[in-house]
Amino acid sequence: MAKQKAPRRPLDSYTVNHINRTIKAGDCVLMRPSDPSKPSYVARIERIESDSRGSNVKVHVRWYYRPEESIGGRRPFHGSKEVFLSDHHDIQSADTIESMCTVHSFKSYTKLDAVGNDDFFCRFEYNSSNGSFNPDRVAVYCKCEMPYNPDDLMVQCEACTDWFHPTCIDLTVEEAQRLDHFFCGSCSAESQKNMQNSLTSSRVPSDEKVDTKRRRR
Repeated sequence: MAKQKAPRRPLDSYTVNHINRTIKAGDCVLMRPSDPSKPSYVARIERIESDSRGSNVKVHVRWYYRPEESIGGRRPFHGSKEVFLSDHHDIQSADTIESMCTVHSFKSYTKLDAVGNDDFFCRFEYNSSNGSFNPDRVAVYCKCEMPYNPDDLMVQCEACTDWFHPTCIDLTVEEAQRLDHFFCGSCSAESQKNMQNSLTSSRVPSDEKVDTKRRRR
C-alpha cells in the first residue's frame, strides 16, 4: 500500500532567513536559476505552503518571462527591464529566492526618477504555449511606427504631439538633448504651406480677417 503524502498547510507569510525578508502572496521575487550563467528568474508568488512541521516551505509562483525567453525573442522596442507575465505556473523551494523585486506597470515605470536593479516593468501577458500576447496591440510612435521603449530617448513634436527617435529624424542623441523646440517634418511642411496660402490670400482685397493659428509652446 502506497504511503500517503503528509498534508501541507498554507502560510500567510514566510520569513526567508538568508535574505532576512518576509514574503507573502502577491510579492515579486528573484529566484536562483539552475544555470548560474543565466540571469535570475522573475516570479510572482501565488501562495506559500509548508509541511505539517512548518518546514520544507514551497512557493507556488507564476513566472515572468524575459523577452529573449519568449517565442518571438527580444525586439528593438523591448526595454532592458521588461518582463511578460506568463501563464506558466510552478512550485519552487523558498530556498531558491534570492531577493525581493518590484514589477511595475508600464506607466509607473516610466515615471521612476531612478531605476534600481530590482525594478522591472510589465505591459504584456504572455501565452507560453502559442507565443501570443495580451494586449496584442499597443500604441506606436515615430516614423518607424514602433512601440515605446523607455530606455530610448524620444523627442516630441510641439504641433502634432507625436514622439520621434533622434535617429529617425537625422539627429544624434546629443543634438536631441539640446533642442528647446521641435516640429516634425510633416508639421513643418504644413506650417510652410499655411504661410504661403496666407501670403497669397493677403494680396486679394477682402473684408474678412484671416484667422491665425498659434502653435502650442
